[in-house]
Amino acid sequence: MTAQPAPRLTRLLEAVLEVGTGLDLRGTLQHLVDGAAELTGADRASLVVLDPGRDGLAEIRTPGPDPADATAPRLRVPIDVRDEAFGELRLAGRPGDEPFTAEDEQLLRVLATQAGISIGNARLYETARQRERWIEGAAAVTTALLTEEGAGDALTTVAERARLLADASAGVILHPTAEGGMEIVTASTPDDPGGIVGATIAPGSPVLEQLLGGEPVFLTDSATDPRMTTRVRHRFGPSMMLPLQANGRLIGTLALPRRRGERQYTDLERLLATQFASQAALALVLADARRGRERLAVYEDRDRIARDLHDLVVQRLFATGMMLESTQRREGARDVRGILARAADELRSTVQEVRTAIFALQQPPADPPTGLRGLVLRETASAAARLGFAPSTRFRGAVDTRVPDRVAGPLLTVLRRALAEATARASVSRVEVTVDAGAGAADGGRDGVRLTVFDDGEGGQDTQDANTGADGTTVTWWSAL
Repeated sequence: MTAQPAPRLTRLLEAVLEVGTGLDLRGTLQHLVDGAAELTGADRASLVVLDPGRDGLAEIRTPGPDPADATAPRLRVPIDVRDEAFGELRLAGRPGDEPFTAEDEQLLRVLATQAGISIGNARLYETARQRERWIEGAAAVTTALLTEEGAGDALTTVAERARLLADASAGVILHPTAEGGMEIVTASTPDDPGGIVGATIAPGSPVLEQLLGGEPVFLTDSATDPRMTTRVRHRFGPSMMLPLQANGRLIGTLALPRRRGERQYTDLERLLATQFASQAALALVLADARRGRERLAVYEDRDRIARDLHDLVVQRLFATGMMLESTQRREGARDVRGILARAADELRSTVQEVRTAIFALQQPPADPPTGLRGLVLRETASAAARLGFAPSTRFRGAVDTRVPDRVAGPLLTVLRRALAEATARASVSRVEVTVDAGAGAADGGRDGVRLTVFDDGEGGQDTQDANTGADGTTVTWWSAL
């Protein structure tokens, strides 16, 4: 027997209130199936969603198994949301196999109508909440990119924030390669990112063609999609690959894959992620422009310092040296002449070191050096980080124009080895590097280039190129030009 009308209407009102008060979509649907089962006395109630990809929901049900008897009473009622079919409410089984009545169906339709309104409201709320999260995420990324220093940090920021917003298993940034493909340069994942970074998309891949054309790519299963050619595709299922494009220029791709078996991305998530990628691309361009302006300001400041050193310091040192040499010629005392000679030599060495510093200041640090002078300075700068101080570096002659590449290569090899050995020695406090492009051979033969590396560390050993004395170790290398 069915329940009396008054109690059933009361239960219907309670069910309607339960369904209508929540804004969480899953909670609203769970209230719906629970209320339908209680209202009709059904053994089992379930809601089958027609488009699970939209809301990320496939089926909501009450606890317990379906009735095993195929002849058990059943009732189905459609649910529409704003004149659009959303799903179907299904009831199965009843105590004593009593059939569902027309009154049961009528009450269920009233509940389904109210559920349609509540589902629409929950969708609007969920959409607004997701939009707010993605907008806040994009704003946070923009702020972070405009305050961070390195380009690598900027890419990591974009990948990490996008992964969290999309509830993805990884956030990946790909850059175009010289061969025409794409390579993963940054990965944010709770798992080991080392297995992801370095993976490539081969030139000519269908996915690559879409990305290069500025079109997003949405994959239901990366592991089985024939368009995917990366070696890590088997690890992922649903994926979004979004072009990072600004001012008509593709600067990379943001990929947001989920693990195999996880839910598909909804249409709303795809839209919001695409908008996030566009905002992130613009922020990356602005951040790169900011770093460019800062580098330009540094270059201008360094150029000013170099000019001041050349125009003021070097000229004064040079004039002082000339005064000492003039005094040396006039002074009669031999010991005074020796002191003046050593002072003049020291001034000449100081002038040479200042000129070396001027040359280093005029080299943009982001550009790899091409001349021998710049390459030597790069090696000594690298050694300075290990030594804790900068080696003294001197050049004699036109080292950039006189020393060919076939000689510069072996010279740099010897220099690296000598600096590494000096770094390993104990109590080293002074390292001097001299490159002389006008040095003759020991037997007075043709001109060549001589490299001399001295350090005052302890523990040196005599070798073919190195001579160890009481003051330290001197490495000498010579080659004809």
